[in-house]
Amino acid sequence: MTITLTADRPSSVGPMPPGVARWQHALMWLVGCGGAIVMIEPSPYEIATLVGLIFFYATGLRFRPVFLPLLVLLITLNLGYTICAAYLMDKSQIVNWIVTSWYMAVTVLFFAMVLSEDTEARLELFRRGLIVGALIASLAGIAGYFRLFPGAFDLFTLYGRVKGTFKDPNVISAFLILPALFTLQGVVTQPFGKAMKSGLAFGIIAVALLLAFSRAAWGQLVFTSALMLMLMYLTSPLRRQRNRIMLTTAAVIVAAIAMVLVLLSFDSIETLFKERASLHQSYDSGRFGRFGRHALGFQMALDLPLGIGPLQFTKFFPEDTHNSFLNAFMSGGWIAGICFPVLVFITVAMSFKLIFVRVPWQRSYLALFSAFLGTVGEAFIIDVDHWRHFWMLLGAMWAMNAAAYDYMAKNRVKNRVEDQPAAQRRTAAANAAAS
Repeated sequence: MTITLTADRPSSVGPMPPGVARWQHALMWLVGCGGAIVMIEPSPYEIATLVGLIFFYATGLRFRPVFLPLLVLLITLNLGYTICAAYLMDKSQIVNWIVTSWYMAVTVLFFAMVLSEDTEARLELFRRGLIVGALIASLAGIAGYFRLFPGAFDLFTLYGRVKGTFKDPNVISAFLILPALFTLQGVVTQPFGKAMKSGLAFGIIAVALLLAFSRAAWGQLVFTSALMLMLMYLTSPLRRQRNRIMLTTAAVIVAAIAMVLVLLSFDSIETLFKERASLHQSYDSGRFGRFGRHALGFQMALDLPLGIGPLQFTKFFPEDTHNSFLNAFMSGGWIAGICFPVLVFITVAMSFKLIFVRVPWQRSYLALFSAFLGTVGEAFIIDVDHWRHFWMLLGAMWAMNAAAYDYMAKNRVKNRVEDQPAAQRRTAAANAAAS
């Protein structure tokens, strides 16, 4: 399949000194790993991204025109939140919410600018850091669930569900999706020895996901894995690679089913699994259940141009919105309510264009794209507005877009240079024939 895109002007930034580049790569690994430890505030993620932002700025971080729409949407979104929270600023909880929202916007721009340059190397280090962080969070959660040391259960579980190094089982579940996809890619593409290590990592992450008992995450793992593997199959140029993807996928499915059956042999796991797997949950049904609140909340939003302000929804309904698009209307009025879906769906549409573009980081991009699409789907049934990894994925999507345009533009310039001598020879021959 041929993709024709209009490229931005290629980057004119020269190569970094080796020492600076090594520090930049190390910081990308640290940011990826730090994203898995957010049970304390400020978390290692906040510290790592702040240090990264300062260091990259000092060593040549640049804002590119292609990110101007992203900047405008992020500023407008957060202005909506801030305006609608003006009458609540005497409450520290609201101030913290607003500050966090603005900081999440800064991290979007950070990832967009950083990953759009030296993309292949930085993305690879970031990927490795994410996997290490996911393993730390998963192992902590598993240790807590099975009470492997004193105090582990109270520290790393919540309501009998794995939360690991996060504050909530639903958030760790969603965070683990992207590292799970990266490790699954290793299983189906790497040599046997490395594939076994990736398989072990995938198994650890999958166990933590199961024991977090998040129905949305279970569905998201199945959906995103299937989507990513399908896209890998469609974009693989060799039949041998496609055959391996099919065979390995079948083996992974069999191993996953066996793992689930083993875990369900534990009575405590089986009981909670049956409870959580049920499609009929009391908090989902009824007039004020999850989906009833969605309908009532959107009706309410039509009459409130300025919304009701952040964290105010539970004053009108029994629980939170559990819908990020509704929460944007409630927390930031019509300004944020319009900007949030525009930002999300522009990013999704833009990202679809890059699926079949041949770039050196295409395989990692397919995992990022699948995870982002899955998280957007989850945003319809849960509040993702302060999930750090959601904004990280959003920034990464914009970075991949800019980097792909640059890569194709440089290739076109290279091809023109290589074709130039042949064209000159043809012109000379034509002139000779004419004379």
